Amino acid sequence: MKYAESKGVLLVHAAGNSSKNIDKRDNFPSRAIADGSEANNWLEIGASSWGDNENFVGSFSNYGKTTVDVFAPGVEIYSTTPDNTYQSFDGTSMAAPSTAGVAALIMSYFPELSAFQVRDIIRKSSRRFDNLTVIRPGDSQLSVKFDELSITGGLVNAYEAIKMAQSMSMQKEN
Repeated sequence: MKYAESKGVLLVHAAGNSSKNIDKRDNFPSRAIADGSEANNWLEIGASSWGDNENFVGSFSNYGKTTVDVFAPGVEIYSTTPDNTYQSFDGTSMAAPSTAGVAALIMSYFPELSAFQVRDIIRKSSRRFDNLTVIRPGDSQLSVKFDELSITGGLVNAYEAIKMAQSMSMQKEN
């Protein structure tokens, strides 16, 4: 991870599909480095659903107020499969690529931005939902505020991320 960071690589990781709070239980790999530090080029992604209100989070998604950065669409994602076919899949492994795509978009248009800056942009530009109450993954009887399930309490937002990257890029030029 340190080598990737030294080369400007942003690591985007699926949080996992165990419906667990990864603040309290180990989940590997993680941003934690053996020397006790953390990778600054790491994004941990939970899965949102197309459902509204209490069904906004994938029922399987791992979460964590201090470990998951943002959520991204991860339920019923139409995907390519072998033999020129398509199928819908669920998982944080469906959510992480959409976030990686936003990062790639930013990095391709604004190559002067570092991996850390892109990570920061994705976090800060995420869409917040005031007072949204959702079913906590793994416990259909417990409702929690969506913003308690991740660092940002937000959903990845490509439009706002590009706007923020452009603004940051223009500031660097001046």
